[in-house]
Amino acid sequence: MGDQAPPRGGLAAAGASGAITTFGGQLLRIAIQLTGVVVLARLLDPKDYGLIAMVTAIIGVGEVFRDFGLSSAAIQAKSVSREQKSNLFWINTSIGLALALIVCAASGGIAALYDDERLVLVSLALSSTFLLNGIITQFRADLTRKLQFVRLTSVEVASQLIGLAAGIVLAALGAGYWALVAQQVVHHLVQLVILVIVTDWFPAGIYRRVEMKPFLGFGANIVGAQLLGYASRNADSVVIGATLGAGPLGLYNRAFQLMLLPLNQLNAPSTRVALPILSRLQEDRDRFASFIIFGQSVMLNVVCFVFAFVGAQAYAIIAIALGDQWLASVPIFQILLVAGLFQTAGYATYWAFLAKGLTRSNLHYALVSRPIMVVLVVVGVIWGVNGVAAGYALGSLLLWPLGLWWIGRVSDVPVAAMFWNGMRALIAYSVATAASYLSTYFIDPDELVLRLAVGFTALVAAVALIALIWPRFRRDLVAIAGARRYLRRERSGGAPTPEDSPE
Repeated sequence: MGDQAPPRGGLAAAGASGAITTFGGQLLRIAIQLTGVVVLARLLDPKDYGLIAMVTAIIGVGEVFRDFGLSSAAIQAKSVSREQKSNLFWINTSIGLALALIVCAASGGIAALYDDERLVLVSLALSSTFLLNGIITQFRADLTRKLQFVRLTSVEVASQLIGLAAGIVLAALGAGYWALVAQQVVHHLVQLVILVIVTDWFPAGIYRRVEMKPFLGFGANIVGAQLLGYASRNADSVVIGATLGAGPLGLYNRAFQLMLLPLNQLNAPSTRVALPILSRLQEDRDRFASFIIFGQSVMLNVVCFVFAFVGAQAYAIIAIALGDQWLASVPIFQILLVAGLFQTAGYATYWAFLAKGLTRSNLHYALVSRPIMVVLVVVGVIWGVNGVAAGYALGSLLLWPLGLWWIGRVSDVPVAAMFWNGMRALIAYSVATAASYLSTYFIDPDELVLRLAVGFTALVAAVALIALIWPRFRRDLVAIAGARRYLRRERSGGAPTPEDSPE
C-alpha cells in the first residue's frame, strides 16, 4: 500500500499548516541554538571549536553519502510503497554503518593531517553519528512525505534541547571539546529513539523484487551535486585548519556557524515544506511558479532583514553573545553574511531542481559551479582568514545568477521573476544595513544594548521608508503580510490572477 493522500483541505491547507508549525518550531530551535552559542562560548575555548571543526570538515562528507539523496527521492516520488520504504531504510542504514567503519579506520590519518593525536578519539566518537543518522533518515522522510510536521518538529526540538543540555553539563564540568562531541552524539541518539516511537511506520525485511532503480538514480545525481557542494562549503575549514591552525579556525568556525544559524533555521524547514508541495504541483506551471516565487520572496525578506541587523551591529552582537575573546571574528562574520545573502537568493533554484526531478541537470551545474568556489577559497588563504571568507562570499555571488541561468535552460521555472525578487531584497536591505550602521557610528562601543536598540530602530525605519518610496518592494512586503489570504485563495483552486499574485 502506498502513502496516504495529503491531509484534508488540499495542498495549500497542508502547506499553510506545515509552514506555521515548522517555523514555530524553528523559533524554538533558534532560541535553543542561541542559548548554546552563548553558554558554550563562555565555557569553552576557540581551540575546542577548532578541533571539532577539523574533524567534521573531513568526515562530514560522509553525511552526503549516508543519505545518498534517498530522503529527497522518497519525498519527491509520486508514490512510495511499504516495501520500497523498507528497502530505502536498509540502504541508508547500511551506508551509515559502512561510513562509521570507514571513519574509524581513517581516524589515524585525520590526526596525522592536522598533526594532533587528540583527533583520533574524537573521530572514533563522532563516527557513531553516521550509523544513527542512517537509521533516522527514512523515519524523517516518512513524516515529511505525509506532511506530519507537528511530530517532526517536536522530535527535532526535543532532541536538540537534550543534546545541548548534555553539552553544557559536560562543558561546565571541564570536559572541553568532549562537550561538543557529546552534544552531537546525544542529539542524534535521542532523535532516533523518539522517531521510532512517534512514526506510524516501521521497516520490515529486504524486498529484492521491488523496483528501486528510480530512487537510486534520483539519489545518485543528488549525491554527486551534494558532494561537490560539500567540498566547496568545507574547503575553507580544511585550508584554514591545515595552514593557520586550530585558533584561527575556531574563530572562523564560530563566525560561519553564527551566519548559518538563521540561514539553516529557515532554509531547511522551508525546503521541508516546499519540496513535497512543489513536487505535487510540477505539472501545473502557473501554480508552481506562483508558489516558488512567493516562497522565495518570504525567504529573502526574512533572511535579509535578520542579516541586515546582525551585519550592521555585529560588534555588539558578538560581544554580548560570545564575549570579548571572540571579537576578532567580527569582520569574518560580516564578510560571510554577504555569502549568506546570495545563498538565500539562490535557494529557490535548488527547490526547482529537486521538485522538477532535474537531479542530473543539478549535478551538471554542480560540476561547473562548485570548483569555482573551491578555487576562490584556496586563493583567498593568501590573505589569511578574512581572505578565505571573502573568497567564499565572492563564490556565492557568482553562483546565484549562474544557477538561475542553468535552471532556465532546462525548465519553465520563472527565472526572471526570481532574479528580480533577489535584486529588490538585496538592494533594499543593503541600504537599510547602511542606515543601521551609521545610526550607531558615534555611540560609545561599550554601550552595547544602546547600540542594538538604536540600530534596530534605524533598520526598521529605513525598511519602512524604502517601502514607502519603492512601490514594488512595498508590494512584496504586503504580499508576505497577506500570506494567509494567499494560501486561502490557493486552496479555493486555480492559480492566482496576475494582479493578486505575490509576484
